[in-house]
Amino acid sequence: MPIAVYPGTFDPVTNGHLDVIRRAAALFDEVIVAVAESAEKQPTFSLGDRLAMVREACEDLKGVRVESYSGLTMQFARSRGAVAVVKGLRAVSDFEAELQMALMNRSLDASIETVFLPTSLEWLYLSASRVKEIARMHGDISDFVPEPVARRLSERS
Repeated sequence: MPIAVYPGTFDPVTNGHLDVIRRAAALFDEVIVAVAESAEKQPTFSLGDRLAMVREACEDLKGVRVESYSGLTMQFARSRGAVAVVKGLRAVSDFEAELQMALMNRSLDASIETVFLPTSLEWLYLSASRVKEIARMHGDISDFVPEPVARRLSERS
């Protein structure tokens, strides 16, 4: 059963992330959404909150599991028996950074492939940073994130 890991900070999870998760779930028997601790990024939401939001957003998706991790993504992927790491791409700038990371990851463990999934056109512009910025300014984010995320962001604003 091929397993893939989709790593990220998910601060917060957006509809763009969910698009990648759904499409990855159609390609692999199991997708582990790996929510990174990411203390160096100083996330808006705690790890527990991010896990809860991703779990709520993915609760109806077959073959999707949500876990937290810290440390190297490749070590986490190996420990879960993954054959691939899934990365979503929005633009050329994403590709450049993600390609460098994929090559580094390959040097750490060549048995785990990196699979790039370009975002669907409707989410090409979407980023968690932009969503948080709109929420801080009391804008409507309901088209960009699942309802539980919109609720949590509005509570913080």
